[in-house]
Amino acid sequence: MHSQQWRRLRRPGFKMAAACCAVLALALAACSSSGGGSGSPGASPTGATGAKVIGGTATYALPPNSAPNYIFPFASSTYFSTVNFAEFQYLMYRPLYWFGNGASPTLNSSLSLADPPVYNGRQVTITLKGWKWSNGETVNADDLEFWIHMMQAVAEGDWGDYVPGLFPSNISNVKVTGPLTLTMTMDKAYNPTWFTDNELSQLTPMPMAWDKTAAGSSNCTAVVADCAKVYAYLDSQSKSLSTWVSSPLWSVVDGPWKLASFNADGNSTFVPNTTYSGPVKPTLAKFEELPFTTESAEYNVLQAGAAGAGQKIDVGYIPTTDTPTKPANATVGANPVNGYTLAPLIEWAINYFPINFQSTTGNGPVNKQLYFRQALQDLMNQKAIIDGPLRGYGAYTVGPVGTYPATSYLSALGQQGDPFPFNPTKAKELLTSHGWNVVPNGITTCADPGTGAGQCGAGIAKGHQLVYNLPYATGTNWIAQEMVQLQSNASLVGIKLNLEPKPFNQVTAIGGPNCVVAKTSCDWDIANWGGGWSFVPDYYPTGETLFLSGSGANSGGYSSAENDALINQTLTSSSPSALDNWQNYLATQVPDVWQPNGAYEMTEVSNSLGGVLPQSTTGNINPEDWYLIK
Repeated sequence: MHSQQWRRLRRPGFKMAAACCAVLALALAACSSSGGGSGSPGASPTGATGAKVIGGTATYALPPNSAPNYIFPFASSTYFSTVNFAEFQYLMYRPLYWFGNGASPTLNSSLSLADPPVYNGRQVTITLKGWKWSNGETVNADDLEFWIHMMQAVAEGDWGDYVPGLFPSNISNVKVTGPLTLTMTMDKAYNPTWFTDNELSQLTPMPMAWDKTAAGSSNCTAVVADCAKVYAYLDSQSKSLSTWVSSPLWSVVDGPWKLASFNADGNSTFVPNTTYSGPVKPTLAKFEELPFTTESAEYNVLQAGAAGAGQKIDVGYIPTTDTPTKPANATVGANPVNGYTLAPLIEWAINYFPINFQSTTGNGPVNKQLYFRQALQDLMNQKAIIDGPLRGYGAYTVGPVGTYPATSYLSALGQQGDPFPFNPTKAKELLTSHGWNVVPNGITTCADPGTGAGQCGAGIAKGHQLVYNLPYATGTNWIAQEMVQLQSNASLVGIKLNLEPKPFNQVTAIGGPNCVVAKTSCDWDIANWGGGWSFVPDYYPTGETLFLSGSGANSGGYSSAENDALINQTLTSSSPSALDNWQNYLATQVPDVWQPNGAYEMTEVSNSLGGVLPQSTTGNINPEDWYLIK
């Protein structure tokens, strides 16, 4: 799972989410769209009227303090961010398969470089469409093999979406069987939807111009052993930001845009790639991305431009503190920016914060107790956060599958809403019935240690106190207010939460990785970076990355043989019941604390710009769809 900087591990930024299409009528329109990307040709914001202009420039405000800093679309976890991928690289270098149909995070065949894959038992065959690189060469099967060989050589340490045992470890016999056709053999027959959406979705064909080292041409395309040196060279060149525009490497593109200018602050200008083979060619003559250090700085420019007194931002955002409250039975509150349409951008994601099962603070044995985790979840008042700090634009996180947009992935049980509505009475009962002396507004202690019925549980000593340090990410008002509220709610049953506000990067360093797998300190209990996880580029919401035992992104180290078995069934079974069974089980296991979802941003779209809405819940942008209106 993005201002949210990270593509997978989501930064909270200024998100305000919706639970489903019924929450926002604006989102309803998005759900019914069949547009190619973030919008479809001819679609324009509410209030936009007039003739379509050929040419012109549109400007886009980047998230605060989040400038692109990596151009090579084979990024390690250090550079695996929304800004680098969805808002920069994908404009120039298209992934093998594109996801996003209006608000639906599903495969978009028309914008993909290849036809849908064909499965035959353990074999999968990919046929590319023969689109062109900007140097005139064809995007072919060799370009795809180039990427796969690089993954086989360096993925474990250098590909940000690597999961042990999965791609490329689960494939063999990669063969180019025709100029545009590649076949590979999987180690077993997988659920085709999972393999396409979560494995093949990661692949990006690379041009032959990139198969080189500092010494000259190489042959990673055919020889896996050559790939490590090629990766090292391309990685070094990608870190040389000042050479991006002039580099003969990065000028070879297959996407709709080429980079015309760039500086390290993040100011970027793109011009159309005249050889782009996709179905939607850019109408704009230029597309500019504008960096900002803070939300307030962006908002000042947005307001000044709207008033005709400064640079105009065509697609920007409102800071959290200025978001209008959504009245009952309304889509959004009154827009404070004239001449713009306010459109919440809601991503395909879940929001949670981890509970550390591997903690060395003394609370580890407590964290392993299901009754304790459920009591803590009973104290998370999602409704109050949605109605209060989120100003009516919030969404419930009901388990490991997202509630927005509306998809067939969410089980019938998940559609019923929050499985743990605020209930301090129930939380107290769970603790007292398991051997704890509950002291409201004091500190609750274990009075009856042991592993029998009604006792505290394995490893918990008599007199152990429920005292927790809780670092959380600063900079997002609703997260800070949520933490203060949770602290107050927890005190009702004698759980003492010591809040520790810290910068986002410090919180993710503490609670982001699995401390055992990453060999970092396990001296923490709970930590909230505020943004949870986005299902990008793994769009099918199975749990192998986040919740499988031993996964690096399984931040708290939750481990359950039953959960592992249910996850593995989702990878191989195409039956919807496999996904239902797994999510229904894990939702009540509370492997993490479920908290309200938020949106990437409260987007403001100029009424003089068409084609922007609906926005894609994948976080991708498609400025080739956009056009000025006069």
